Amino acid sequence: MLKIQSVKSTGFILATLTALFLSGTQAVSAQEKTGLNRTVLLEKKLELSSPNINTKMIRVAFPPAFKTPWHTHEGPGPRYVIKGTLKVVEGGKANTYSAGEVFWESGELMSVENVGGDAAELIIFELAPAK
Repeated sequence: MLKIQSVKSTGFILATLTALFLSGTQAVSAQEKTGLNRTVLLEKKLELSSPNINTKMIRVAFPPAFKTPWHTHEGPGPRYVIKGTLKVVEGGKANTYSAGEVFWESGELMSVENVGGDAAELIIFELAPAK
């Protein structure tokens, strides 16, 4: 039973990622008919480290001037800034992202700091090998 659920979970994950990152002809048709504006925010080819992936979507709220300690996440994935401005230091490089921007986190040692004057929020979509 567990194997069947894992296969179903993997299929669901791949279907979800496909829906998020790939465009289909139906989406284009709907866009043309409704005036819907579709923009690809991030596209990345990814070789999965395991056939069983545990996915998480995590919403993180950063108070003004908050800085995380150095840390890693269980897996890489896209990150989406909902509001505010965040400085991300990862792999020896610092980048600043604002509301509406997306970046790819590799899973390396990192730190995040809210460098804006107000609270900031981030969505983490994490792809980690299932344990």
